[in-house]
Amino acid sequence: MTWKVERTPGLPLHRTDDGHYALPLRLTHNGDHPTDTTMTLTPAEAEHLHAALCRALDDQPAPPSVPDCRRTVQTSPGTARIVGRH
Repeated sequence: MTWKVERTPGLPLHRTDDGHYALPLRLTHNGDHPTDTTMTLTPAEAEHLHAALCRALDDQPAPPSVPDCRRTVQTSPGTARIVGRH
């Protein structure tokens, strides 16, 4: 029994009317019967997910095809330093 979760093609992450974030997902069981659903996150949950992804990706170079939102140094505000300024 294998489940696969992936982004729903053609449907972007979007903000809902109540200020939450909706991430369209496609669930597939054993390669059959795809079902589309949405993961809804509060702003705080989205921030926690964003931080977790930044930490997980921090030691990996960003592929050229991704948006330019990652920084080479991703730390908490208390330990952040400005890179490239003297």
